[in-house]
Amino acid sequence: MLIGLRARSLFLKQLGSMKQLTRITMNPEVMGGKPCIRGLRVTVGTIVGLMASGHSPQKIVQAYPYLEEADIYEALAYAAWRVEELEVPLELVLKY
Repeated sequence: MLIGLRARSLFLKQLGSMKQLTRITMNPEVMGGKPCIRGLRVTVGTIVGLMASGHSPQKIVQAYPYLEEADIYEALAYAAWRVEELEVPLELVLKY
């Protein structure tokens, strides 16, 4: 799947600076605290799963008309950042 140069540029910019991710929210009262799009009941995992299944951002926005294409790219940027993040068990931190 090819994405436009502008969208790709935005994606790479967001990936480089996670501070700019303003569309991803986490609230314990919404979807059990999972990362969601703008407080809506659409999780980052749902978006990533749809993209992995071959759905285009345009098709996802058609299925969820309250989403914007920028939401899709920000969800992907957030997921890419989380995959690269290293989680260290607390017991290992306390040993050192």
